Amino acid sequence: MPAPSIDIHHIAKLSRLALTAEEAVKYQDQLNRILGHIDQLSSHTLEAEPSAHAMPVFDVLRADVARPGFTQDEALSNAPRRAMDQFQIPKVIE
Repeated sequence: MPAPSIDIHHIAKLSRLALTAEEAVKYQDQLNRILGHIDQLSSHTLEAEPSAHAMPVFDVLRADVARPGFTQDEALSNAPRRAMDQFQIPKVIE
């Protein structure tokens, strides 16, 4: 399948580039070769199924089971400073 024709001057205008005639020919050829490589890669990937991961992904999470936690006094027992029933931290101002 031949690559579609590229209007290098339109692309240069969209990119806000001022190309000389030699640069236009050079970049036209480069873009055509890039699109040719993409077409070649596309022809090899037509049979492949799309996937989000290379390997199968299984959930490895444990069941969400309620269990006892700390009381407020236990959580605050090792706090370096506390104000009433809350952690007290130094003010941070940038």
